Amino acid sequence: MTDRPPLPPFTRETAAQKVQAAEDAWNTRDPQRVALAYSEDSVWRNRGTFVTGRAAIVEFLTAKWAREREYALRKDLWAYDGNRIAVRFQYECRDTDGQWWRSYGNELWEFDVHGLMTRREASIDDVPIEEKDRRIHGSRPESERGLSFPLQ
Repeated sequence: MTDRPPLPPFTRETAAQKVQAAEDAWNTRDPQRVALAYSEDSVWRNRGTFVTGRAAIVEFLTAKWAREREYALRKDLWAYDGNRIAVRFQYECRDTDGQWWRSYGNELWEFDVHGLMTRREASIDDVPIEEKDRRIHGSRPESERGLSFPLQ
């Protein structure tokens, strides 16, 4: 099995690196690439959906990004301990009818010794927004890395 650094136990620096790597991967909207960060038997709770295994993660993400167009995400490290990381995040997307949304959420992550995520629990709330109110456009610029994203 190939390691996916940084590996636990996490420090503030390595936890922040893991969070930024996740943000970068999710912003590609490439389900195959994103799924490589998860163990073969990874379990998820995403809102009210439960997913188990890498193949199911790819299927879930493929459907997600078919619905959530122009998806752009920001994640912030909230806390870390040993092999666990907590993040808060915001993303924006538009649905197939053209309505823009900002979604706010929290995730709890747990990793194996190889740095693969074995458990992900996400709680997410959606707020409709006007296109003119968007704040998240594509991947995070290098100048904003490490900065927390404003709540509103």
